[in-house]
Amino acid sequence: MEKQTSNFSTTNSSLPKQPLYAGGLQPLDAREWTFVIPTLLLGICLIGIAGNLCVISIILHNARKAKPSMIHSLMLNLSVSDLLLLMFSVPFRAAAYFKSTIILDWFVCRTADWFTHVCMSSKSITIAVVAKACFMYACDPARQVNIKQQTIWAVMLSTWIVAAILPLPEWIFTVTKQVNGNTVCILDVPEQAQEIMAIYVKLYPILVYCIPFTIAFFYFWRAYAQCQRRGTKTQNLRNQIRSRRLTMMFLSVTVTFAIMWIPEWVSWLWAWHQAPNGPSPPKAFMALAQILMFSLSSINPLLFIVMSEEFKEGFKGAWKHFTSKKTLSVSDVPEEETVDSGALQDAAPSPEQPPKNGHLEQSCSQQNFGSQESKDNQVLPDVEQFWHEREAHSSDQSNDPIPWEHQEQQTVG
Repeated sequence: MEKQTSNFSTTNSSLPKQPLYAGGLQPLDAREWTFVIPTLLLGICLIGIAGNLCVISIILHNARKAKPSMIHSLMLNLSVSDLLLLMFSVPFRAAAYFKSTIILDWFVCRTADWFTHVCMSSKSITIAVVAKACFMYACDPARQVNIKQQTIWAVMLSTWIVAAILPLPEWIFTVTKQVNGNTVCILDVPEQAQEIMAIYVKLYPILVYCIPFTIAFFYFWRAYAQCQRRGTKTQNLRNQIRSRRLTMMFLSVTVTFAIMWIPEWVSWLWAWHQAPNGPSPPKAFMALAQILMFSLSSINPLLFIVMSEEFKEGFKGAWKHFTSKKTLSVSDVPEEETVDSGALQDAAPSPEQPPKNGHLEQSCSQQNFGSQESKDNQVLPDVEQFWHEREAHSSDQSNDPIPWEHQEQQTVG
């Protein structure tokens, strides 16, 4: 939400006397800013959508192979929050900066800021729960992995319910009004709700920012200390390394989140608590605060992929799978269709003239098995006969632990 100077005034209270714009509207004087800021926001949107879709696909792919854990489910919740924020909030903010006189309908006006705060609150609450899950894994990996699916879904649903309730006053008091001849989206607090709203604007940052991040840093500190005190057995050492990596990865995400969200809260508190004749937050600072806040949704998937070996391998596997499919569909089919028939006749033995050398027959059958028949998982007769001959060999050679040395002696003899 932004605050600008105009002739609009409210009743006497501790709240600002000037309008609080909602929905991302922030009139800019310089024309170049109306192009630079939307371009940056759209770039953040495209990069973030691609990264979060990659993280979500890796998590869902791994969930098919094994039972999803609490940590992976919470990572999915973070990525879904980022994806929703990038798909529905960032394009709208970019359009609002590009054309400050954009006409908003009633639904978009009321839900614009509310939806943004819901996604950000869901992320901050999820971070606190992730820290507790990391501590549980560091203390007892089996206990964290064996959490029931009903519990995981209940925790994820609770984060969204709490995140949707906390910014409800913004949704209730947001209306469309005429300011300086333009229809804008503005926060209009009635007289009977002035005192309650004055208390709310002080409690909301504490509930959404201070408490979740305090809990998160407390549990991350305990989890890291627990990792340092584990035993030296093989299984314990493995769990220790894994829990330390998880703790450091989520700690990096949390620190980045906390730092890059501070400017938006400074702008928000400045707008709500400024003096009647005091200076408004600078427009450039408010735009920078929003860019940093939305950039978090693009940075989080990069941190997951760079700092997690599991996500790194999943990304490499998905990329190899995509590129191999592309090469097979584009290059392999034309090559098979353009093969010279004369070359096929020269390479394949004639049925009327069987090959003189059995080795040639075996190599040809192996080539056919590797190039075409392996796609259908079929076993050729030649290959089957080859393995029957190997099985019929003498038992002393099959049980010989160093067969290569006897083979060299036979060759020398």
